[in-house]
Amino acid sequence: MDQIDRDETEVILPLSEVELGKNYAMVISTNAGLWRYKIGDTLKFTCLSPYRIQITGRTKNHINVFGEELMIDNAEVALSKAAKVLNLEIVDYTVGPIFMEKNKKGGHQWLIEFKNSPKDSSQFIELLDQFLKDENSDYEAKRHKNITLAVPKLEIAKKNLFYSWMAKKKKLGGQHKVPRLSNQRDVLEELLEINRA
Repeated sequence: MDQIDRDETEVILPLSEVELGKNYAMVISTNAGLWRYKIGDTLKFTCLSPYRIQITGRTKNHINVFGEELMIDNAEVALSKAAKVLNLEIVDYTVGPIFMEKNKKGGHQWLIEFKNSPKDSSQFIELLDQFLKDENSDYEAKRHKNITLAVPKLEIAKKNLFYSWMAKKKKLGGQHKVPRLSNQRDVLEELLEINRA
């Protein structure tokens, strides 16, 4: 997964070269003619003999702008833990990168709709940041002493923001989901504009 968004040739590894606990984008081939098809799932190996995998998300549902390799499973676990500590309920969310500028570090911007908003959003972000570090060593390395990534930013979404946005796009129903994590800001910017109107 750390090479999926790069322009240079991707390295295809056979099963004999995979490592435990590392995220991979799955590519399959069959003797029926399907050759190197990217199915869109990400996974990590939990055992190498016999091979056992855990699906960790989708290739388009991650943030890896700064080498942080934030996967959906890391985000979901960290978000759940932070919400539990503060007795919060999360309705929906999306996250996008904050790109580096002249003298500014990069980071992540979270747009979250809460059923009951936190009394102290900075405490929530502090917890979320810590749980993300606990879940993801790459994220922690980029956040170490704020060297590469700054503290995440939080914007609280209006009630029903995500539902209204999905309805407007005619994407209600179980087959459609709010994009959770993205290397681009297009979805986040669209939602922020509606939220701030």
